[in-house]
Amino acid sequence: MAFTDEEIAYLRSQPLGRLATLGAGGQPDVVPVAVEFDGTFLWVGGGATVRATRKFRNVAAGNHKVALVVDDLVSLEPFVARGVRVYGHAEQPFERVGLVGPGTYLRITPTVSWSWNLAGEPVGGAWYPSDRTVH
Repeated sequence: MAFTDEEIAYLRSQPLGRLATLGAGGQPDVVPVAVEFDGTFLWVGGGATVRATRKFRNVAAGNHKVALVVDDLVSLEPFVARGVRVYGHAEQPFERVGLVGPGTYLRITPTVSWSWNLAGEPVGGAWYPSDRTVH
């Protein structure tokens, strides 16, 4: 399965996410990243020094499983949050021109994703239901 039209539109409209990689000794590491969705892959990366970052080092060390969250807060009154969470497989390095310009990027292939509240409705009496997709 693939992302729904709503999920694709959302991923393309949100350039900021949080990427979790697994470091040495099994320590998770999460960082804010610029993220780009091309319809198949999610791309994270950038300029000349990006290969020295922990996320790139973790993937280069063979820790290819990643998690990425792209979300935003529509409103506080009423409280309205929405987003997409992706589990995937990261590969590197790819030289390309991306969201933050030419550079080196991680290519993330989604394996499972969840989305919530893409219609932007207030939370109400219960938390948002989450739609799960196996890619």
